[in-house]
Amino acid sequence: MNNIFLRFYLILFAGIFQLFSSQAAVTDLSDGTLKINSNEDLPVKIFASQRTDSLANQAFRNIPNELIILNEDNIKAESAEGLASIQNILESFKANKFQFLDKDLKPVEPVFEQKNIENFKYLLKSDKVLKAADHVELETEFNIWDPMKGIPLGPVTLHFYSLMFIFAFGLGYVIMARIFKIDHVEEKYLEPLFTWTLIGTILGARLGHVIFYQPELFKEDFLSVFLPISTRGGLHFTGFAGLASHGATIALIFTTLYYSFRIIKKNPFWVYDRIGIVVALGGAFVRMGNFFNSEIIGKPVDPASPFAILFPQQSSEYGVTIPRYPSQLFEAVGYFCLFVLLWFLYRKTDKKYQQGWLFGLFFIILWAIRFFVEFLKEPQGGEFITVGGLNTGQVLSIPFMIAGFLIMIYSKKFKLPKEQA
Repeated sequence: MNNIFLRFYLILFAGIFQLFSSQAAVTDLSDGTLKINSNEDLPVKIFASQRTDSLANQAFRNIPNELIILNEDNIKAESAEGLASIQNILESFKANKFQFLDKDLKPVEPVFEQKNIENFKYLLKSDKVLKAADHVELETEFNIWDPMKGIPLGPVTLHFYSLMFIFAFGLGYVIMARIFKIDHVEEKYLEPLFTWTLIGTILGARLGHVIFYQPELFKEDFLSVFLPISTRGGLHFTGFAGLASHGATIALIFTTLYYSFRIIKKNPFWVYDRIGIVVALGGAFVRMGNFFNSEIIGKPVDPASPFAILFPQQSSEYGVTIPRYPSQLFEAVGYFCLFVLLWFLYRKTDKKYQQGWLFGLFFIILWAIRFFVEFLKEPQGGEFITVGGLNTGQVLSIPFMIAGFLIMIYSKKFKLPKEQA
C-alpha cells in the first residue's frame, strides 16, 4: 500500500512540475490560422472578452487580420437598453469594415435585429473577404472551449452546471444505497441522509462563497445570498452561482452529526467514511459543471502547452481572455481518482471497520488536490484571506488536511468487529 501512495505522489509531482514549467507571459491576443479551402492560410490575431467596454474598444484598434470570438454576453440582451447597446457596438464594427461570421465561419448579413444577432459568432478584420462558398476552419496551437451552456427546453434552458449537480446527487444516491445494502443498513435511513446532505451542500456552499469571497453581498444584495436572483440594476433571475466547497464541507459536518446522533444513531465517523466516497465523485461532477460554465479557470499558460485552453465565455473578472489551464478538469480528474481509491479501500480492505480512517484519508487527499491546483487557478472573487503567498482556497484547505491526519491517527480507537460494521 505504501508503494502505491509513493507512486501516486511521484506522478503528481511530475505533473505539477510540467504545469509550472509551461507558463508564459500574458497578452490580450492569441495566434491562430484560418484555413481557407484547404489551400490558403490566413494568420489571425484572436480576441475575446466578456467586457462590453473592451469589446467596443476593439472595433477601433485597427489590428490587421483580427478575429474576434463573440460570447453569449456579447450578443444576448436582457432588456431593450441592453439590445440598443449591443446594436451600437456592432454598428461600430460594421463601420470599421469587420466581416460578420456565424459559428461555421460563414458570412452573415450584418442586420442588427435580435434574432439575427444571435447568429453572429465571429468578427473578422481582413482584406481577405470570405464568401459563403468558402470552407473555412480555425486552427490554433491551443484548444478552444466554447460550448452551449445548456439544453434549450422551450422557454427555459437546462444548464449543464445544473445537470452536473443532478448527476452528482443522483449517482451519489445510487452508490449510497449500494453501500447501505452492503452494510446491511435499513433503507429507511437513506432518504433522510440524502435530504440533509442536499441541504448542507447547497446552503453551506453558498454561504461559504459569500463569507469567504463576496461578503459585500450581505449589504449590497442580500437576497442574492439565499435566492437565485439579483437586485443589482433591477430584479432579475441569475440562477444559483458562487458556491464554495469549504463552506459545503463545514455545513456537511454539522448536518451529518445531526443525522448520526438523532436519526441513524451510529458513530459519526461511520457515516463520514461512507459519505466521503460519494462526495469525492460529486466533487468531480461539480468541477465538470464549472468547466461547462468556463468558470474557476486557470492562470495563463504557454499556448503550445498540451493543457492550454481558450475560454471565450470566461468572466471578465479573470482579466484578458487568453489560453489558460483547465484547472476545473485537473480537480475533476483528481476527485474521480480519489473516489476510485476510496471505493477500492472500502470494498477490498478492512479499513471501513476502523471508523474515521477512510474519512481522514478523504480529507487529506481531497484538500491536497485543492491546495496544489490552486497554484494554477485564478483567484475567486476577493482574496482577503492570504498567508505567505497562499490564496484563500489554500489557507482554508490546510486545517482540513491537518484534521484528516488527526482523524486517521485517532481512528485506531474506533475499530469495530466485522459483524457490527
